[in-house]
This record gives sequence, structure tokens and C-alpha cells, in this order.
Amino acid sequence: MTAPGSGNDGDRRRVFPPLPSARGRRSFADTWWGNAWVGALEGQTRSATGRLARGRTYARAGNVREITISPGRATAQVRGSLPTPYRTSMEIPQITAAQWDVLLEVVAARAGHLAALLDRDMPTALADDAAEAGVRLLPSSRELVPSCSCPDDGYPCKHAAALYYQVARLLDQDPFVLLLLRGRGESELMTELHRRNAAWAAAPTTPAAGARRGVAARQVFAAALAGLPPLPAPPPALHQAGAVAHLTTTAGPVPGVDAEALEFLAADTAARAADMLRQALLPDCEPVALPVLSVADDAVRLAAASPPPEVSQRLAWGIHRTPTALARAARAWQYGGADALVVLDEPWEADPQFLCAVREEIKRAWDGERAPSLRADKSWFTVIGHDVQLRLGREGHLWYPYRKKHGTWWPAGIPQRDVTAVLSELVAPDAALAEHPRSKGF
Repeated sequence: MTAPGSGNDGDRRRVFPPLPSARGRRSFADTWWGNAWVGALEGQTRSATGRLARGRTYARAGNVREITISPGRATAQVRGSLPTPYRTSMEIPQITAAQWDVLLEVVAARAGHLAALLDRDMPTALADDAAEAGVRLLPSSRELVPSCSCPDDGYPCKHAAALYYQVARLLDQDPFVLLLLRGRGESELMTELHRRNAAWAAAPTTPAAGARRGVAARQVFAAALAGLPPLPAPPPALHQAGAVAHLTTTAGPVPGVDAEALEFLAADTAARAADMLRQALLPDCEPVALPVLSVADDAVRLAAASPPPEVSQRLAWGIHRTPTALARAARAWQYGGADALVVLDEPWEADPQFLCAVREEIKRAWDGERAPSLRADKSWFTVIGHDVQLRLGREGHLWYPYRKKHGTWWPAGIPQRDVTAVLSELVAPDAALAEHPRSKGF
């Protein structure tokens, strides 16, 4: 069985893609061991509730990029208030070889423990048996050691806290993540557990020594599948389109053909085809229909791919926009695709009760500190005292950040569901931090 997040260095390094938004979740863990992990984090930082709250907000908003798990260490890049994400990691002690020997014997001795692990479950009895044998599976609060490239000297900073919370979600899905953090990968563990389990099964028992034993269901299924040929390997992963041939010749293009524009369109077609093929190769992936774009919106999409200046100018002329207006629309597309163009120029009539609820959510997120003052214009919130805006998308759940540049509002980042995360990034680290120095520990 191969679990999600398997890496390319055996099973001692697993890379997990960014987790989906957790907005609306009351907690980051559903299992007892996931909640124990969160308890260890929050138990050591009771004086840093502000940073933990911001860490939860960052985690829920999807600010934590792919997570790499290896023995004793979890690492990720976490987006903060600056364009470049921070390098964040956490370390926990690995279990010693002698402790692993004890733990493996505990699991192998009870068939229920092995069956539970195969089902991605960790019964409390397993942890209790291990603890009685002197092996602690889950870390204590003193064993969690964070590290981050941000300037915040909090312990942990909000970026490290976000990583901790997302690791709790990984543990929920697969307890082998915890075992890898403690030093052993899944394949290595299962090979050793099956060997020990077989030794236990073959050993005579008392008082019924020599009694006829049953056969484990897993062994029966393994025998039934043994005669089947292996599945063929999947096609190689396609990361990007190949290079497009240059169309220049010694004779030059025929009249009316812009070779540079034609090369750009060919490269765009190849890139779109590569995206579709890569998506088709993903396991259990439902095909995604491409949006039907107007001529103007498709010109913006092309401009977002950074074509040569002459091509950008031709695109602007073709849809009757100035080069600056096209560049602004292209920036919106880069952050949010076609949906981002809808909020580019005009607000829409959002539900006033929903906007009031958003204001209250922002006040609560500031955790006793003075929240930024907002001026509402239909579906737009302008932050008083800052040249920044929050814009609600037409879908009604994504917030688009904007900043004023030379008197014009420009898109300033990817849209997010969590309005407090968007607002935190917009107002920090500018004047809001100078006015409220306590916010440094968010």
C-alpha cells in the first residue's frame, strides 16, 4: 500500500502537496493522536496565543506550501507578508535503535496493532503498550523545536505554528508520518513487522502448544494476488512543455506573418497541452473543463504569460486597452485567473449581513488588539490609513487583495477564503506594525 505523500528517496523522505483550505474547521485534528500533537504545540506556548492564532489563520488559508517529512524533521515554505515565502522547519528527537526494537516487538506481539496501522489507524492501546515498555511515540511540548527564516523572535513564530498545525492534519491522515518523524519509514517498518509477526505466529504457545492455528486473512489475499502480473508503470511525469522551434530563416518570414507573435502563440498552445496532459496523469483526477473566454479575456490570459513587448502592445490595441490597463488586468489573471477579472473594475452588491459578519470575524482575529478600520463600498473594503483594499469575489467566498499604486488600485496577491489572512498580509509590515508594536508576535 502506498500512502499519499510518498517522496523519491525511498520512504525516508515524503513530500506532501499543499493541503486544501481548512476554513470552517473547529480543530486541526480529528484523531486522538492528531489532537495530542496539537496539545503538545499549544502546551508549550500558552503565553503566545496571538502567534498561535495567526498560525492557525495561515494554515487554514493555505499559506503553507508543500511539506517534506524526513526522520526527525518537517520542513515547508510558508507565505507571510512578503512576496518571498519563509523557510520554516520543526524538529523532534528520533527514537533510538534500542527503543525501536522494543516498539516493534510490542506491535508485532498483537495482531490488532499491525492491522490498525495497515488501516492508517493508531489505537490508544498501541501507544499505551509502547509507553509501558518505555517508548513515548508522541512528542512532549519540550521536544518540538521550531526554526524559521523570518525576523520574528517568537517561539514559535506564526509561520512555524502554521507548519505545526498542518502536520497535525497529515498525522490525522496517516500515523506513519509520526513514525517517520520518529526515525523509520513505512516500508522499512512493515518489512520488519511482518518478519516479527511471522516469528510470533510460528512460536509455540501454552497451554495449547501445537494447537492448529488459523491463517491470517492478509496472507490469503497476498497468495491469491501472487500469480497476477504487475501493473505497467505509469507514463513519465510531464513538468513543462518542450521548447518551441524558432521560425526565423535566412529569407525571413513572408509578408503579413509576425514570427515572434507566432512563436509565442505556439509556445502558449504547447504549455496548455502540457497542463492538460499532466492533469490527465494525476491519479483519480476528474477532468476539469477549460473556461470559455471572450476575446478580451483571452488576450488578458496571453498577456499574463509575459509575451515580448511588441506582442503585448498588439494585444492591448486589439482589445482597445492601454498597455497599463492590460498589464493591470494581466496581474489580476496571474493571481486569480478569469474569476479575478470580475472584481478588477467595479464592486457588486454583496449581502450586508454577510459583510457585517466579516467585520466581526476581523475584530475577533485581532485577539484584543485594535483591528484595522474599514470603509465599505458594496463588495469592497478599503482599509483606512492604508492604501489597501479587500475585494469580495462574485463567488462570494474569496477575498482579493489590492494596493494603490500611482493612484490606481492594483491586484496585490492571490485570493484566499480567510479574510483575516488577506488583511494581515496587506497591513503588515507597514504602518500598522509601527502603530501597534504588539502585533510583531502574530
